[in-house]
Amino acid sequence: MDIRALRCFQMVAREANFTRAAEKLLLAQPAVSMSIKRLEEQLSLQLFHRTERRITLTDEGERLLLHADKILQAVTDAELEMQELTGLSRGQVRIGIPSMLGSYYLPELLMGFRHSYPDIQLSVVEGGTTHIRKLIEQGELDIGIVVDDGKPDELEKTHLLQEEILVCVSPDHPLAQQSSVSYTQFLNEELVLFKEGFFHRQVTEQLAKQYRIPPKIAFETNLIPLIQSVVRHGFAISALLRPAIDDARDLVGLPFEQPILFDLSIAWRQQSYLSRANQAFVDYLLKHPTTSNR
Repeated sequence: MDIRALRCFQMVAREANFTRAAEKLLLAQPAVSMSIKRLEEQLSLQLFHRTERRITLTDEGERLLLHADKILQAVTDAELEMQELTGLSRGQVRIGIPSMLGSYYLPELLMGFRHSYPDIQLSVVEGGTTHIRKLIEQGELDIGIVVDDGKPDELEKTHLLQEEILVCVSPDHPLAQQSSVSYTQFLNEELVLFKEGFFHRQVTEQLAKQYRIPPKIAFETNLIPLIQSVVRHGFAISALLRPAIDDARDLVGLPFEQPILFDLSIAWRQQSYLSRANQAFVDYLLKHPTTSNR
């Protein structure tokens, strides 16, 4: 099975479009179409449903994509390892970081790492844990910082820090006078939350399901200053990490009656080759703990 044909197949499957796939592969569209056709003939299988409006994978195509992702990632890992054995390291770290962590915990560490390793290119992607996990599994990120829920997956993880989610309210909100907030009190308030895919949003949705109280989501945004502003003006309350609350200076952070703690871990794909640059970054994070876990 030709590696180039598998690359074409993988890109067409991801883009669901031959023209966009060809552009990303820097190939002519007819060449990509011919490569897919030859692959189908070789396998005696139809890999795509082709209609005038869209392209979708057949059941056989879905199965092949699972293998193609693993095969192509293994090839990439092998190429990188061989390059590093000859001293040709690309010196690149592609890391995914949750928004609040990237804003309040890691800037100094990222700059410190860059100062210590000036020849290593550092590329940071911010996003929710679900999105970061997906990008790591697809090989689009090398490592990421994710919430470790203890469930088995295809990621190797090393514990980084533990954090607590606090209820965030304005000083004149009735809840501000309490020492803690119950889950039902929180769910019965107007809420401003991160969009779907972020851990803080998932926690709220899990509580809503558990207590059978539909959450009153007044605003959805991943912009922390906007969340702070909405809470400050009394339009809604939220749930944030302590640094995001303290940063606003005029907001109040209250623990839940039953504290919500979560573990953050550094993660990468299991059984994958961790380049020298990525290993150096992981080691640097573990040797230089954030303010939160000192």
